[in-house]
Amino acid sequence: MIKKILTATVFAGAVVAAAGAAQARDQIRIVGSSTVFPFSTAVAEQFGKDTDFKTPVVESTGSGGGMKLFCAGVGVEHPDITNASRRIKSSEFEKCSKNGVTITEVKVGFDGIVLANAKSGERFNLTKKQIFQALAKQVPVDGKLVDNPYKKWSDIDSSLPDLKIEVLGPPPTSGTRDAFVELALEGGAKKFDSLAALRKEDKKAFKAVAHAVREDGAYVEAGENDNLIVQKLEANPAALGIFGFSFLDQNSDKVQGSIVDGAEPTFENIADGEYGVSRSLFFYVKKEHVGSVPGIQEFVNAFTDEDAWGDVGYLTDKGLIPLPSGDRDSVGSAARNLSELKL
Repeated sequence: MIKKILTATVFAGAVVAAAGAAQARDQIRIVGSSTVFPFSTAVAEQFGKDTDFKTPVVESTGSGGGMKLFCAGVGVEHPDITNASRRIKSSEFEKCSKNGVTITEVKVGFDGIVLANAKSGERFNLTKKQIFQALAKQVPVDGKLVDNPYKKWSDIDSSLPDLKIEVLGPPPTSGTRDAFVELALEGGAKKFDSLAALRKEDKKAFKAVAHAVREDGAYVEAGENDNLIVQKLEANPAALGIFGFSFLDQNSDKVQGSIVDGAEPTFENIADGEYGVSRSLFFYVKKEHVGSVPGIQEFVNAFTDEDAWGDVGYLTDKGLIPLPSGDRDSVGSAARNLSELKL
């Protein structure tokens, strides 16, 4: 009888040990922005080669989708790091805090958001005001706010191509979509006197107009897969697509970026602020997982090394616009010390 009890106890212990082993994770899991994905993947691959740690798994879920997964809780079933092509929202930060997640924020560089079309088509030369007129749900016409009436680019301005407005872009969960709406559409909305006045009177009402994208087929949600957008643009030279500069840079043999407010989307123009549709890129680290999942601290160190994110680091070959050297010093120091983000 004693032998049976001992055997059962040993067996139960083995089951618990096996379950614990199954729950443990020896590989960093990263989710988030499709724009930061190629940079994060490049660092992950280099990290796997240069260290004894396993190569981190990087998934492209979109900034919003990544934040949702990241902030859901602590434990190996949740990701360790999330990439974002915009800063964390206060609502997301509150969700993280509520679920016991403390965060280190790492700003890694800049990216431009481009409106691009196939090289076989006519290159577009647009203003932010025209972009707003093309894509907003409602626009001012003769002093009144009406449902967007523009079907062709030439309806907005006779100097623009006589082509149907068709723009392929990311869904609402995408940081690229968030940034495009804020930088391009809101920037264009401010050019109308009536909307500029509304902004002074009621910012919430202004944003409701400035951020609402038309839903009549002119804007086509094409998912988070930028490769698919490029394929569709090649098939339809009259269409435009929205994605990050780094992706334009990698596909410059197939697509061309539109000029916006007189500036081309180039590395130099984005770096010096000349190109007005650009944003900061980030990743966020779950401090509770450091020391639990091996290699997180070392991965952060690798990403913020000059060989990676510096002026001549390998990430510039992927299209990353580096932070100024002084900012890299301060951001890198805070990242390597895993300083806690407080909003």
